[in-house]
Amino acid sequence: MRKPLAMALTLLPLAAVAAETSPIRPEALLAYTQVLSSDAFAGRAPGTAGETATVNYLTEQFRALGLAPGNPDGSYVQQVPLAGISTHSTLNLGGCGKDLQLREPVDYVAGSTQLREQLSTAGSQLVFVGYGIEAPEYGWDDYKGVDVRGKVLLMLIGDPPLPDPKRPGQLDPKQFKGRAMTYYGRWTYKYEIAAAKGAAGAIILHETEPAGYGWFVVMNGWNRERYVVRSEDGNAGELAVRSWLRLDHAQTLLKACGQDFETLKQRALRRDFQPVPLAGEADFRLQQQLRQVQSQNVVARLEGSDPQRKSETLVYSAHWDHLGAQGGQVYAGAADNALGVAGLLELARAYKAAADAGHAPKRSLLFLAPTAEESGLLGARYYVQHPLYPLASTVADINMDIVSRFGLTRDIGVVGFGQSDMDERLRKVAKPLGRTVVEEDAPQNGMYYRADHFEFARVGIPVLYTNAGVELIGRPKGTGRKLAEAYIANDYHKPTDQVKPDWDLRGAAADLGLLYQVGRRLVDGGEVPRFAADSEFKAKQDALLQQSATAGKQQQHGAAAGKQDK
Repeated sequence: MRKPLAMALTLLPLAAVAAETSPIRPEALLAYTQVLSSDAFAGRAPGTAGETATVNYLTEQFRALGLAPGNPDGSYVQQVPLAGISTHSTLNLGGCGKDLQLREPVDYVAGSTQLREQLSTAGSQLVFVGYGIEAPEYGWDDYKGVDVRGKVLLMLIGDPPLPDPKRPGQLDPKQFKGRAMTYYGRWTYKYEIAAAKGAAGAIILHETEPAGYGWFVVMNGWNRERYVVRSEDGNAGELAVRSWLRLDHAQTLLKACGQDFETLKQRALRRDFQPVPLAGEADFRLQQQLRQVQSQNVVARLEGSDPQRKSETLVYSAHWDHLGAQGGQVYAGAADNALGVAGLLELARAYKAAADAGHAPKRSLLFLAPTAEESGLLGARYYVQHPLYPLASTVADINMDIVSRFGLTRDIGVVGFGQSDMDERLRKVAKPLGRTVVEEDAPQNGMYYRADHFEFARVGIPVLYTNAGVELIGRPKGTGRKLAEAYIANDYHKPTDQVKPDWDLRGAAADLGLLYQVGRRLVDGGEVPRFAADSEFKAKQDALLQQSATAGKQQQHGAAAGKQDK
C-alpha cells in the first residue's frame, strides 16, 4: 500500500503534498466552523448566551478529544473578570469648530475604559500633536515638553512615514521599521501616551490606508457594548475619553481653525515638529451603562512525557469571541475566528492522536481559546497577567486568527516578520514541501499588534502568527490577493462573515499542518526560540530567561540540600 501512495504523492504539486500529509482534516475544520458560526452561538459575544454556548461546546470537544483540563484547578476554564461598557456620547465643538455638527457614530465615535457612568471634557482646548509619539530610541518627541494636561489631543494614525534618504520612494528602514508598523503607530499606544501626559482626551484622525481598515470597521467596533478587564480602581489611570474622527470632518475642523490637514501632516514628519494649539474646544459628554461580566478563557492541556521538560509549555491560541448580535443581525464571525478555533481543536486532536500512538510530546502543550480579543485582546492579556503556567517556562505562542479559506498556496505569510527565529523554524518545515515563507502583505497595518499573540510577545515570549498566502495554486495570478482584499472590504466585522460556498479548506489544513510541525519540533526538542537582536521585546525575554535560570539554580540547590539531609 505504501508504494502506490508514494507514487501518487509524487504526481502532486509539493504544496498539495503538504495538504495530503497534514494531520489536519479539512472536513473537520469545516464542520467545527459551521457549528461555531451558526445562529445557535449568536455571534459569540462575551457575557451573553453566545458565550455560554461557546464555552460549553469547546469544553465538551476538548473533553471528548481526551485533553486534560488546562486549569490546575481541574477545570477547562480560566475566569476573566470583565466589565461591559455601553456608551452614548455627544460632542460639541467650541471656538473655531463651533459650526461643525457631528453625529455619533457616523461622524465620530467616543468611549472610555474608565468604569464611570459619566465623563466630560467640558472646555478642553484642542491641540494637534502630530503622530502623538514619544520614542527616545528614534530621537522622536511630538510633545517637546508642552503641557497638554486637561486638553483634547488630535493625533494622526500610524507611524511617521519617513523617506529613506538613500532610496527615493521608499521608507527609511532605520526609522520606525520603515514600511512595518511599530507599536507607536497602534491606536492603543496613542491613548496610553495621552493618558501618561495627563490629557483629558484624544481624537485619532481616521485614514483608511494607515489604519488598515475603513471607517465602517471603526464605527461598528465602537458602536456596541465594549469590554475592559476590571480593576480595583475602576481603571482610573486610563484616558478619560478615547475618540476617532472621520477624515472629512477632521479636514473641515482643521480648515475652520485656520489649518490645512495635508500641511500639518507634512510638518508632523519633522523631528522639530511642535504641537499646534487650536482656537477650539471639545466638549465630550459620555453617559455609560456598566455591567460586570464574568467571562472565560477556555484551556485544555496535554502533559509532556519527559519528567525534566514537562514543566515547559508551548501554547497554541485562537480567540473564540466575535461581535455578537446587533440590530437584529448575527455577526457570525466564521472566518474571524470560528475557523481559527476549529484549527485549535484539530491541532489538539492531532497531538493527542500522536501521543496515543506512542509519540507523546516531551514538553507540555496548552490549547488556549481566549475571550474578548475583539475588545482589545483582553482574554490573552488577562492570561499573561495571571498565567496558569509560569511565563518563564512558556516556550512560545502559536496563534491562529482568520485562517486560509481559498485553497492551496505556494506561500504562507508571517505577521511580524523578523521579530524572532520562529520565522526560520517555519521556513525549515515549509521548504521541503515547496512552500515559501514571506512577509505579510501590509506590515504597515500593524497586524502584529492586533491579535492575541501580541500579549505574549510584549511580556517576552516569542510568537508565531501566520496569515494566508496569496499565490493560489491553479488560479490566475493575483486571485489570492483580490480575495483577501474582498474579505476585508465586504465581510470583515460584518454580518456577511459566514461560511461561503467557495471555501476550500485544503489550504487551511496545509497551513495548520506547518504550525503543527513547528510546534512538534519545539515540544520534542530542548530549544528555546529567541527574539531578534533588534526586537523591542528582546529585553523582556532576556529578563524572563534570567528568571528561569535563577529558578533552576534554586531548584538544584534545594535538591542537593535534600540529599545532604538524607
